[in-house]
Parts: sequence; C-alpha cells; structure tokens
Amino acid sequence: MAQTPDTRTLPNTAPWDQPFLPPELEWNGASRDLLADASNPWITDFERDPAHDFSPDYAETRAWFDRLDAASDLIRIQQFGTSPEGRPIYAVIASRDGATLDPAKPVLLAQAGIHPGEIDGKDAGMMLLRDIAFGSKGDLIDRANLVLIPILSVDGHERASAYSRPNQRGPRIQGWRNTGTNQNLNRDYLKLDQPETQALRTYINALKPDLYLDIHVTDGMDYQYDITFGFNGEFDAFARSPAIARWLDRTFKPAIDAGLEAQGHIPGPLVFGIDDQNPRAGLNDGGLGERFSNGWGDAAHVPTVLIENHSLKPYEQRVLGTYVFLETSLRLLADEVAPIRAAIAADSALRPAEILTNFESDPTPHQTRPFKGVLYETYESPASGRTEIRWLGRPDPELWRMPYYGSRASLRLRRPTAYWVPAYRTDLIERLRITGLSMETLDAPRTVQVEMLRLIDPTIATRANEGHLQMSVKEVQTERRDWTWAPGSVRVPTDQPLGDIAVLMLEPQSQESFFAWGLFAEVTSRVEYIEGYAIAPLAEAMMAADLALKSEFEAKLAADPAFAANGDARLAWFYQRTPFYDDRYRLYPVGRED
Repeated sequence: MAQTPDTRTLPNTAPWDQPFLPPELEWNGASRDLLADASNPWITDFERDPAHDFSPDYAETRAWFDRLDAASDLIRIQQFGTSPEGRPIYAVIASRDGATLDPAKPVLLAQAGIHPGEIDGKDAGMMLLRDIAFGSKGDLIDRANLVLIPILSVDGHERASAYSRPNQRGPRIQGWRNTGTNQNLNRDYLKLDQPETQALRTYINALKPDLYLDIHVTDGMDYQYDITFGFNGEFDAFARSPAIARWLDRTFKPAIDAGLEAQGHIPGPLVFGIDDQNPRAGLNDGGLGERFSNGWGDAAHVPTVLIENHSLKPYEQRVLGTYVFLETSLRLLADEVAPIRAAIAADSALRPAEILTNFESDPTPHQTRPFKGVLYETYESPASGRTEIRWLGRPDPELWRMPYYGSRASLRLRRPTAYWVPAYRTDLIERLRITGLSMETLDAPRTVQVEMLRLIDPTIATRANEGHLQMSVKEVQTERRDWTWAPGSVRVPTDQPLGDIAVLMLEPQSQESFFAWGLFAEVTSRVEYIEGYAIAPLAEAMMAADLALKSEFEAKLAADPAFAANGDARLAWFYQRTPFYDDRYRLYPVGRED
C-alpha cells in the first residue's frame, strides 16, 4: 500500500527576490500540464510550493525517495559512494528488471547537482520518477532504464542559503557550487581527486550507460533560450568519439529540440559569450578539456551531453524543461539502442597514433550562427565607472548573426605501446584503476627498456587551482634507459578503449595530466650540490682534459653575457656535466614503452 508523503507547509525563507536581476521574459509553456495537482499524494515539494521556487534539502529529498522506493516495485535506491562529510551518495533507478538491469536495454544516466545550486535535474527527476511509478509514464521503462543521481555533491547541497548564486533566478534556497572540501567536482573528471568523482567513475564503469546527461545551470548573458545543451564534436569540431558525435548531432539533437519546442520551450546550443560588455561580439565553445564531463565522455567513448539551463529563466520553467528533456531522451534511447551502441563500439575501437590535446581558442571564427537574443541597452554606471549592460526583458525580433570561435589543439602527443608507473605512486595507480584502465601489476622486479622524459624548465603556478599548484612544461628530452620496475609497478597498455585517456593522464605536457595538476612535483627537487671551492678546480681540470668541452663553454660565454657574468651559473654548467650531478633531477618517473 502506498505511503502518503509529508504535506507540511513550506515557508518562504528568502530575504529578497533578487530585484537586481533583469526582467523575466514572458513564458506560458504547455509543459505546465506536467505539474501535479495538489491532491496528488506524491506531489513533490517543488510542485507544492505556490511559486514553484523551492527545492527540498538532502534529508527531505532522500525521505521522499525512500517512500517512493517502498511503495513501488519499479523504483529502487542504490548507494554508490560516501561524501567527505559522511553523507551517502545515491542513485534512484527506474526499471522493470529488478535488482539486475537487463543489458539488452539501454541505460540513461541523468546526473544532477554536481554544482548543487544548479539543482533543476533533481526536482525534474523526482516528478518523472513519480509519474513512472504512479502516473502515465510507466511505458518509458518498457524498453529502457533510467538511473537518476539526484544530488552528486551532497555536502555542497547542504551548504544552502538564499545567497549562493546571485546571477540565478531560483530556487530561493540554493546549495553551494563547491563541495564540503571546497572542490569543484566539474573539474575532476580526469584527475579524480575527490571521493565523489571517484565513486561516480566506479559507478559509471559498472553501469555502462548508453547516454549520460550532466545537468547544470548557466551564468552569463541574457537570451531567449531556456534549455541549452551540447557535446564535444558539435558544429564540426574535433571529437575523440566522432561516431558518437554524429549520432548526437544528427539524431539526438533534432529529437530533443522538437520535444522541447512542442512543450513551449526554446532549446538552443550551449552559450558561452566572449565579451560580457558586448553581447554581439561572438560565442565560443567553452573549452573541450577532459576535466569536464563532456570532454571526459568524448575521450571515454560515453555519449555525454552537457545541459545548461538558462539561469535567468524562472525555476519552474527550467525544471519543466528538464523533465521534457529527460522524457524525450528516454523515449529516443529506446528506439535508438542499436545505432548508439554501434557508434560506441566504433569509437572504442579507434587507436589514433597521435593524441590531439591542449586546446586553445581559435582566433578565427569557425562559422556564423543565428542567435535568439534579448533587447538591451547600455548606461554609465556610477558604481563601476564604466558602461554596463541593462537587459530589457523583451525578445529581440531581429535574429542575431554571431561569430562562433572553436578550439584548436596546440599539442600532438605520440601514442606509445604502454606506460610504466612506479610502484611507490600507489595513489596514482589507484586513480588509473578507478578510471577503468586495464593494466598489469608486477609481482616481481622486471627490467624493461623504456623511454624516459627529462623535463626542460618546468614552471609552477603562483596560485592554487582546485587545491593544487599546477605545473607546466613545454619541452622535454627523451632518454632511452634500461629501468628496473619494482613489484607493484604497473604497465598500462594504450591498445584499449581508454587508451587516449592514459596518454592524457600520463604525458607531462598534457594540460590534463597528473603532472600538470602538480602531482609529480617531487621531480623538480634537486638532491645534493657541490661547493664552489670544489667545483671550481674540478671545472678547470675538466677544461684542461677536454678541449671540446672548453670550446663549448667559451661559446656559451660569448653567446650569453648574463651567463658569463654569473659565477654560480658558470660553475653549475660544469656541475651538470659531472657524474656527481643528480641524474634523476627533472626526470619524469613514468616510462614509455614503444
């Protein structure tokens, strides 16, 4: 027998209604019919709120799902992790398959709350799961399964207030962008620092979703679109998974656009303006890095769509648009299971000899795109002392023509046969395992001829990013060595579906690598030194014994006056050419196997 959810009154605790935000654009979409009637025993807190501007906290959300799970055989809750503050991280599964999902059915994974202030997907998912269990949408899971992560960053979700996101219209109480340890999980898809993303990756590897939706809310300019979405490889851009990108572009995107438009929404591509002070200046792709869900999904051959609902649209409009997006995706996936799985298989078989990476904005527009803008004016602000934008809350009847700037790779990395990671880096070996990479672990020492990299003038950032001092190196020298790898070391072959990710994580020049995130800082520390009273006579003896070395030194003096004037630099030059010098200084400890 169904249990009746709590029907308490929800107080409006917001101290203000953010009157500084631009006016709302008028909207009255057909998707309002999805809202439950007040008499429905499974009405959600969002729907029960008169303004549809409320989202329940973690405990209230979990209690509602627990009741739904207890009342319906179609719904079950699955915990897959624990947050740093001890909260369970869980998914809610809608399926007719019982405890084990039928692998013949496609799986839609919808994730909300990686940024907890952007929680639209949670409330939309609650409505949809209710309608699957007790409403008219039960047929959605006849040929597909839905897995909803209602809140990924559960600790950030509970750092909630009316002051979390000043650029966003609702809900009136919002969670915090970062986790309880002040980390942005949407920068952690490749380095896997945080327990939340480590748990998520392990869960995704086990679940093997056919489609992954990562639901966010934008910042930035005003425009008519309420639901925007995109993926790597869109607009003829580079993709590590080109077959998946074609399916998303030619099949998924038109179906979603049609579904949203039929319900009164205005879908559009992701919007990243290049100039806050000039809305018509153009758009870019927002970056293609694998630290983000869409970049990681492209590299991992998991069809991944980034949803960015428009922050200036009312919460009700955004939640209802997300509901339509989820329902349309689930229906499409049931019809398209064979084509999307064929695309996944085709991309998983790719083994490019070169890995393009370190994408940067292309200074030349890739194309010109139509854009549904909003009227605005400019004024001189006494606060900023400059010209500011004032959005007027009315659609511009003129269709804007916007230059669109894509990204281009600034680095090409050679794909080796395998990488060797030393046993003492158990932390990074564990991250490689969590990633899903296949690897061989040594149970006895093994000597292997490998290519090692000597880092030339690596630099360290002066400020922290995501808890790390990032590093970079533009030039490396290769050294071939016979290296003995201790028991516990791992060999990571690149002839596997996630081989591109191995390259991106383990090549120090990659901006997404462990090295780039400062996780190999120890190689920049030089061990041992030599006093001037010792190296000076040794250097003099070296020149006397080696006329070629003497000539090389004199040429250096002539070509570099600053070097010639620096006694310490001159002696260091000789020291580096002695067997006393630290042979492993700036030697990257991961080996390449050809």
